[in-house]
Amino acid sequence: MSGARPHVSAVIPVYNEEANLPELNDRMTKALESIGKPWELVYVDDGSADKSLEMLSAYAAKDPRIKVVEFNRNYGQHAAVFAGLAQTKGEIVVTLDADLQNPPEEVPKLVATMEEGYDVVGSVRRNRQDPLFRKLASKLVNRLTRSGNRAAQGMTDYGCMLRAYSRNVVDQISQCKELSSFIPVLAMMYAKKTTEIPVNHNERSRGTSKYGLYQLIKLQMDLMTGFSFLPLRFLSWFGAVVALFAFILSLYILVMRIIRGDQWAQFGVFTLFAALFMMVGGLFIGMGILGEYVGRIYGEVRQRPRFVVRKVHGAPVESSSS
Repeated sequence: MSGARPHVSAVIPVYNEEANLPELNDRMTKALESIGKPWELVYVDDGSADKSLEMLSAYAAKDPRIKVVEFNRNYGQHAAVFAGLAQTKGEIVVTLDADLQNPPEEVPKLVATMEEGYDVVGSVRRNRQDPLFRKLASKLVNRLTRSGNRAAQGMTDYGCMLRAYSRNVVDQISQCKELSSFIPVLAMMYAKKTTEIPVNHNERSRGTSKYGLYQLIKLQMDLMTGFSFLPLRFLSWFGAVVALFAFILSLYILVMRIIRGDQWAQFGVFTLFAALFMMVGGLFIGMGILGEYVGRIYGEVRQRPRFVVRKVHGAPVESSSS
């Protein structure tokens, strides 16, 4: 099987996960072997500062079905997945994290579902082993993702990286060159038949999570500005409502001044100040959202590479950047 074109490709981004790699590689290769068809495993070292790259290179040297994409620095999880997808050749491509919270033993289940004719198979985490903050933040992100993009309404758990894609969808994703994107939603834009299946979820036993509050906020901004114009439309409606409210309030104060005279003047001034502060706050929020869109445009027109590959271990280099 080692010389045949792979039927299944697995992509795993890695960043400072040396404590998990021995168990991950052992369980992952066994899971792929259990499928009974040719496979390949693509690790992407996202600029790790520990011994992750050294360990991954050793795995690639021992098994020709394993290759390692080495970044010159840290670019983030989604850039790493993009790089891994570009190196795959399988008809079915599975992605998962390296922290072992997504059990590798679930991969054959995704592959079997894909073989029923699906373009994308997502996963829903059962008995999720994450802190309460992560659970609440994930629910919020999932709800905003579905409400802001029509293509995203077919899935419920976009926070789980354990997913499977058809070759056609992966090829379409690889042609997208935007710097900031969210692969699970991007895949839904090119998929016709999709589904979700329940999978187990384990508690992280080693290492630390790479997703904090800042990363979650950045992810949500990428989702809002990369796949939807809903924030801009909301600003238009918000501006119209505030302008109408300010006009009604001004008219009301004018009428009360005519009816009650100067005794209403002091109250009217403070009311106008309150309305002004509300409008100024809304204006700054709007400027921030517009700034996100403008920043994305600026990043795209510079046409800088999304990532730079220093070396591909276990296989010849196909592309130095993308």
